[in-house]
Formats: sequence, C-alpha cells, structure tokens
Amino acid sequence: MARLMEASSQQQFEEFLSTAGPRLSVVHFQAAWAPQCVHMNEVLAELAREHPQAAFLRLEAEAAPEVSERYQVSSVPTFLFFRAGQQVDRLDGAHAPELTKKLQRLAATGAGGGPAGGGGAPAEAAPQAAGSDLEPRLKKLIHAAPVMLFMKGAPQEPRCGFSRQMVALLRDKNIQFSSFDILSDDEVRQGLKTFSNWPTYPQLYVNGELLGGLDIIKEMAQSGELEAACPKTQTLEHRLKTLINRSPVVLFMKGDKEAARCGFSRQILDLLNQTGLDYDTFDILSDEEVRQGLKTYSNWPTFPQLYVKGELIGGLDIVKELKESGDLVSVLKGES
Repeated sequence: MARLMEASSQQQFEEFLSTAGPRLSVVHFQAAWAPQCVHMNEVLAELAREHPQAAFLRLEAEAAPEVSERYQVSSVPTFLFFRAGQQVDRLDGAHAPELTKKLQRLAATGAGGGPAGGGGAPAEAAPQAAGSDLEPRLKKLIHAAPVMLFMKGAPQEPRCGFSRQMVALLRDKNIQFSSFDILSDDEVRQGLKTFSNWPTYPQLYVNGELLGGLDIIKEMAQSGELEAACPKTQTLEHRLKTLINRSPVVLFMKGDKEAARCGFSRQILDLLNQTGLDYDTFDILSDEEVRQGLKTYSNWPTFPQLYVKGELIGGLDIVKELKESGDLVSVLKGES
C-alpha cells in the first residue's frame, strides 16, 4: 500500500524523488494553515490507497522556497507529477475530480505532460462506461439541486471571470445553489452545450430548466426576476432531508454510478449492483456543503453512506456484513 510521506525541506524533496525512481510520483505543495489543503490531503491519502504503485508526498511549500520557486509554485494547493525525477504534469488548485483523473491517466498510460515548470498537456476526461447514455446523466445533473450552476471551477475557487461574477451575483442575492465543475468532465462540458443549445459557460438551471448565462442572469437580477424564479433558500437540514428522501435507496459517495472516485465507493457500488435493485447516488465531491453537513446530520464521519427510505443504513463495512448475512436485499427493499 502506498504511503503518503511528508517533507519540509529541499533535501527531503530530492530524496523522495530519488527514492521513487521511475515510478509515478505525486507531490502536493501545501500549507498547514490552508483549509483547502487539508481537504486535498484527505483526497490524496485516499488516492495513495488506491494506487500503491505510485509515490505520494506532502511538501510544506513555504518551508522549501527553493523548490517552490524552481517549479513556479505560487499558490497552494498545487500538485506536480514526476517520473524518474522529471516533471510530467501539474494541477493548480483544489480540484479533486481533476486530480483523480490526471493520476488515473498517468498511472494507466505512463505518458507525461509538458516540460518541467509548465502546465503540461491537459488531462483527458476519464471515459464513461461503454454503452453509457449521456442524456440521462445530464438530466440527473441538472436536477441534482433546485438551483444548479455549471461553471469553470468551484464556488470557492472559480476558474474564469464569468464564473466568478456569476457566483458573486448568486451570493449577493442570497440564492442557495449547487455547482458542477465542467472542467472536471469534458463529456459533460461538451454534451451540455448541445443538450441546452447554449454554447458557453456558466449556465444556470432552476428546477431542471435553463435560465441562461451570465448576461441573462445579470438582467434578471436587475429586474428582480431572478429571486422570483429561484426557490426560497432552504436550511441545510431541510436540504439534506430532501436529498436522502429523493429515492427509496440513496447512496452518498465519491463520484457516481458511472465513475466511482474512491475505492470504498467502488466496492459498495459492486455490492449494490449485485442485488439488481435500483438506487440513486449523490456525488459528495460536487457539493462541499452537503459533504460536511451530512457527516454531522447522520453522526457518521465517513463516506460512502447508504440510506433506505430516509434512514441511514451505514457505510461499506455494514453493507458487506449485510451481504454476507444474506440480509442486504431485504434491507434495500425496506423489509427489515
């Protein structure tokens, strides 16, 4: 099993690369004071468990300024990918889905990105399962919350000026919304343009219907139509209750049915699929408010979490026990 190592000096960083040799190596330039780095360290630890063939390092960026300067690291978190001591790719920012895809791509192909210090070639989006239908997936995404924003980046870190303006406008109007980072999934990014007949981003949906892009939303905000069109703000508790009751069986996981983004989520999907019963999923990586709020609401600190008829069943270990005892199907049907 790969171990997430730590370093706080140039010498430790160079020893890590030397020891890793030709293996794929991932270095997280972090800062202990940055909450987004704490979150990404959790993601990196999970990826280290899933990819024992790779090497992983957390490097305190401010403690090794020579290294940060050499690789043009000006903000945290930043992730650099190496093979045989040479940088092959990089990722700037707290983008868990994109980090996962880059790692999967590099681990699978052994191909590198751009030259050291550069941005590298953009990672290709992970392909969907063969025969998957994009339209049902898009419909599910646009109905994932009463107000859904498809944007570049995340609300806490928009990656284009238009997305930044849209987030600021929605927050100014106290409109509660969820978001999807279209940079993390090129199939969704391209497919939604055709589905919505709207060629640019951001795109704002309310109750599954497209309102428009930034210019239209600005006009609606000025006229007062935006607040009238958007559902009244829900408390987080009400929103969580709505989510866990939206289907008889709901799995809160990292990723979705088509692409699990952690080993535990992948295992629980396999167990549920073996039953042949229908269930719904929610990607907690797409909504930090839900991810953190559900831990408190359910008094269950980890994911995945499985709910049946609004009641928490548990995580992977409990589902495994139910499978082994022969009770899983009856529990999913709400019979016991």
